Amino acid sequence: MTKFVSPFSIPNIRRYIAFKVLFNSRFYYPVFTILFLDFGLSVAQFATLNAVWAATIVMAEVPSGALADVIGRKRLLVFATFTMMVEVGMISFLPTSDTSLVFYVFLINRILSGLAEAAASGADEAMAYDALKAQGNPDDWGRVLELLARFQSIGFIIAMSTGATLYDPHLMESLCHFFGFSISLTQETTMRFPLYGTLVLSIFACVATLGMVEIAPKREDGQEEPGKIIRLSRAFGLTFQAGNWIFRTPFVLSVILFGMLFDGIIRMVTTLSSQYYRMIQLPEPIFGIIGSLVAMLGLVVPRIARKIAENHSPARGLWLTAGLTFLGLASMSFFWPWTGLLPALVTFSAMYFNGFFVSFYVNRETASEQRATVLSFKGLFYNISYGTLGMGYALLLKTKKLALESEISPLSGNINPDTPMIENLVFRDTFIWFAGAFIVGFFVLCLIHFLFLKNRKRK
Repeated sequence: MTKFVSPFSIPNIRRYIAFKVLFNSRFYYPVFTILFLDFGLSVAQFATLNAVWAATIVMAEVPSGALADVIGRKRLLVFATFTMMVEVGMISFLPTSDTSLVFYVFLINRILSGLAEAAASGADEAMAYDALKAQGNPDDWGRVLELLARFQSIGFIIAMSTGATLYDPHLMESLCHFFGFSISLTQETTMRFPLYGTLVLSIFACVATLGMVEIAPKREDGQEEPGKIIRLSRAFGLTFQAGNWIFRTPFVLSVILFGMLFDGIIRMVTTLSSQYYRMIQLPEPIFGIIGSLVAMLGLVVPRIARKIAENHSPARGLWLTAGLTFLGLASMSFFWPWTGLLPALVTFSAMYFNGFFVSFYVNRETASEQRATVLSFKGLFYNISYGTLGMGYALLLKTKKLALESEISPLSGNINPDTPMIENLVFRDTFIWFAGAFIVGFFVLCLIHFLFLKNRKRK
């Protein structure tokens, strides 16, 4: 009789969950944009730095996955957490007197952050799944994802609420006075508190990865892979091999393509969520609470997603995610005061469903020796989708703004085109583009799937 082994008794699984929570629950997330601005950077510089961050991930995503498969996933994860310590630490103690220095330090910070994200992407899931496959039952991966989502939601809730509190000098002063400490705090001081907290988390994340145990990948014949030097020489070929495998495996390709569509559009909406909240008349002080509310979806959605994935066909999960996405995006376009938060929650829940289903099916279908590379390809597709949609929406905003200015100018020559009123009108008029882009993209992918992929045998 086979002895039951709980997936959570496997050390790599526990450390994987700890790593994911510590690496992603950053205290500065609720104040991310204004943190950059309070260091003296302009909005244009902020946009440039984020573009550098995205470009770094795109360029490093797949090579890092191949490197993980040939020199070891643990080394990549340790590198990711160590890089996180450096990139957070360098801005935690950065003086703000020289704005040029601030920009270049933040530029290095964004490059290192992108490298850390790329190094962790794929290698973390691959290492955990291989440990489960070697020491437990791979069918329990859904349970692991469910518990991970819950802990990540809890971590995100704590980070969102605590980070916003640490950033506010008046609130921190009041807390200090309550505990009997009479000190005066300024914004320049408290804006670093979320960074200090994140730096502590990065140290614990590094400790978690150092304790992981590398699982030697097995070939199909049961033999262990050759030595590290030989495996390193195969890195370049492994990247093309994994990419070729994805395109020759219709089911996996379909899962990644649909996941790419969902992720790109919903992530764009998430990026713009604070502006949407303003437009539906929600007060800014509760934005952090809303972020925590969104994170609580991770306590509920994964359980539902696991039951669907384990008991129904992939099509059931696809149509559920598509329905939630379209319903949420279309309803958000009405900008209902206050109640517009409900369709936003529907949209964000679709992101949780998408993340669970894609991870569940891709890991189930992918061989151990190329899992990190395949997952890195998935991340590459996601970031290309996000970047392309971002550039398209930016162009749409610019075009719409020029058109609106040409309509208003003849009627009123004293309206500044950069006023919030114009920006709000442009945002409202273009938001429906997300629902439209989703419908078009979903229709195209369905055609590709049914006409070219569904009946094509795996080669």
